[in-house]
Amino acid sequence: MRIITGKYKGRRFDIPRTFKARPTTDFAKENIFNVLTQYIDLEDATALDLFAGTGSITLELLSRGCSQVVSVELDRDHHRFIQECLRKLLGDQHSSVAIPIRGDVFRFVKSCHQKFDFIFADPPYALEQLPSIPDLIFSKDLLKPGGIFVFEHGSNHSFTDHPNFADHREYGSVNFTIFRR
Repeated sequence: MRIITGKYKGRRFDIPRTFKARPTTDFAKENIFNVLTQYIDLEDATALDLFAGTGSITLELLSRGCSQVVSVELDRDHHRFIQECLRKLLGDQHSSVAIPIRGDVFRFVKSCHQKFDFIFADPPYALEQLPSIPDLIFSKDLLKPGGIFVFEHGSNHSFTDHPNFADHREYGSVNFTIFRR
């Protein structure tokens, strides 16, 4: 896993082979972040990374200048890996800019009172509740006005009829739907 651009461009982190997570490919990550420059300036933005997995998106957001990134991951080993990557990247200062939370995304979203400029969610493609995630994000009012929500999903779902739909991009088997508040 590597950081594509920003102040930590080129840094690499080796993902343990035992991980069950499917990290966003470098190709798809680079392309979606290129598209996002049309929608949002991540410098000093607050961000939320849901289903953080390996922490790849969290690290990319920090490299691109986000002032704070909250990442939520349920798996204990994945959460520990994210913490290790943050320590390697940011040292002791990571706790003020990067907040890795080990917990269930749905419980976190339902109890969260913070608003974010940017939210990224990459749930397991087979997750039963996957189709309900965009509505949950907007019903809980987690985005600031003008905020952007990027939802990674498989090709068997379409969100073009969602009232907050802004754009859809497909890179191989990876689909990103962009929503705007």
